[in-house]
Amino acid sequence: MSDFTHFNEQGRARMVDISDKAETERTAVAVSSVHVTKEIYDNITANTMKKGDVLAVAQVAGITAAKKTSDWIPMCHPLPLKGTDITFDWKINADHYELQINASIKTKGSTGVEMEALTAASATALTVYDMCKALDKGMVIGETYLMTKTGGKSGEYHRGAEED
Repeated sequence: MSDFTHFNEQGRARMVDISDKAETERTAVAVSSVHVTKEIYDNITANTMKKGDVLAVAQVAGITAAKKTSDWIPMCHPLPLKGTDITFDWKINADHYELQINASIKTKGSTGVEMEALTAASATALTVYDMCKALDKGMVIGETYLMTKTGGKSGEYHRGAEED
């Protein structure tokens, strides 16, 4: 079992000891999306949803989720985040309306912030769904993935760079 870092000598789950790891600046960006109808798109962009400003509420939910990641993911270390930003971009073609969500997280510490970025992107997408479900429960939350990460022993990761 010694090859598995999240198992102790008895084969049971443990949180990895990172006390000997160097503190470095670490960043991560995760992406998610929500596919919506034109009606939802129109309501979000006109800020006329009955529950309020969808993007503002979703943004706060994403930031809050990033700060609470270790409460959701059992083996994550609680981290002092130094910066969290959630941005939105609409991808529209024909009758296809997709809200792209980018969650950027930054810290200086002994472990990375990939899970915080993924949690933030996911919670943001779920909040958009919650805020808009009265109009259409058929919305689809798209793929959620890590776009980039920097810092730490494993170095940098850029999605798609492995194909170059």
